[in-house]
Amino acid sequence: MTGRGTDHTYDVVVIGAGAVGENVADRVVRGGLTVAVIERDLVGGECSYWACMPTKALLRSGSALRAARRLPGAREAVTGGLDAAAVLARRDGFASHWTDDGQVSWLESAGITLHRGRGRITADRVVEVTGPDGTVTTLTARHAVVVATGSGALIPDVPGLREAAPWTSRDAASAQRVPARLAVIGGGVVATEMATAFASLGSTVTVLARDGVLPRAEPFAGERVTAALREAGVTVRDGAAAASVSRDADGTVHVTLTDGGTVEADELLVAVGRTPDTYQIGLEIAGLEPGDWLAVDDTMRIVGAAGGWLYAAGDVNRRALLTHQGKYQARAAGDVIVARANGEDVQDQPWGRHAATADRTAVPQVVFTDPEVASVGLTAAEAEAAGLRIRVVDYDLGAVAGSALHADDYRGQARMVVDEDRRVIAGVTLVGPDVAELIHAATVAVAGEVPIDRLWHAVPAYLTVSEIWLRLLEAYGR
Repeated sequence: MTGRGTDHTYDVVVIGAGAVGENVADRVVRGGLTVAVIERDLVGGECSYWACMPTKALLRSGSALRAARRLPGAREAVTGGLDAAAVLARRDGFASHWTDDGQVSWLESAGITLHRGRGRITADRVVEVTGPDGTVTTLTARHAVVVATGSGALIPDVPGLREAAPWTSRDAASAQRVPARLAVIGGGVVATEMATAFASLGSTVTVLARDGVLPRAEPFAGERVTAALREAGVTVRDGAAAASVSRDADGTVHVTLTDGGTVEADELLVAVGRTPDTYQIGLEIAGLEPGDWLAVDDTMRIVGAAGGWLYAAGDVNRRALLTHQGKYQARAAGDVIVARANGEDVQDQPWGRHAATADRTAVPQVVFTDPEVASVGLTAAEAEAAGLRIRVVDYDLGAVAGSALHADDYRGQARMVVDEDRRVIAGVTLVGPDVAELIHAATVAVAGEVPIDRLWHAVPAYLTVSEIWLRLLEAYGR
């Protein structure tokens, strides 16, 4: 039976206790306000249990093994393949075995109150929480309510697909066995990373990439990842689209393609995009449409929401569906809520303390395939579409002395997109083994709008792969 619990009042109420919600709450508490977070699942959210942490753990062992095989001396010491059970066990540890005791303990130590259950806005600054036992608790916010509910996997309307019980990114990240055959619908980040991981673990993998591999990246990134996947034994079918899906009684999945071909697999992963988790949280109270992405201004206040007390940070606002960018938004949102609550000046100009600016033009991202793809800022095509007068500088990453030391037959490519009118870097893309650790230097250059002439004085250490910066600048000229 549903009961009604005690009313509670806080300065701020946050719906969703994933990485973004936690960071909003932390900034609010640091600013001297009280805060409650609501979570219907595990505290820590998608990144901790079904995305960033477990997926990178799945990928890391295979990456280390390939790195050893690229080095004479180390190569000879490698006597076998991956131990799939050991990889899955290590992954389980990084996902905290799908328990959130540690993160709940952190909330308590930070002075953040947790309410477990489903949160729904029922009036201005009022959120009702329906707990697991049906008890309803009413939370009232003096200043702000923040929606940080994230996103879920998009399942397209392909006949028979839902009935076939496909894997989503959550299922792939938490899988307790390695399927003999895995089919993947999609060619983006999740699709390519999980194809890489499960191929390393012994699955026969088929990727159905209707729009190509990594279609939003620089073209050479998708080309190199496609080639590497095929070298690893993955079947990559560019332009292939599913027309219908079925699953036999014995568990075999049959995918019929629009060209009439078929693919059989033991499991099918659908990785074609995300959908906002904004249903059933009472957005209509603020004049918004449930189920929509939430448009926000640069302080994360929801555009069009009545009263100005409703904010959205992280995936739900669709500005940049990446955990690190969500945390960045969370810091801005938490700080501006504190400033407004205290009547302080709001620094909402671009690059101000209370404005999220970098998530428009300086977003770093790493795709942990083999080779890795690390990028920040705009691709050449995006820069041209934005009306910039650009110059594109490409360089063979394998020709850098540090790369040759890093691995035999190191193959990679670097691209620098320069805004010629301002003589600053608008974007960088790096493709090659272990380029993830190079991307922050590029992020500083892009976000800081460091002039090309000043970058000449940032001398990379020798012998490192970071010498690519010198080579790009030499290719650009002074």
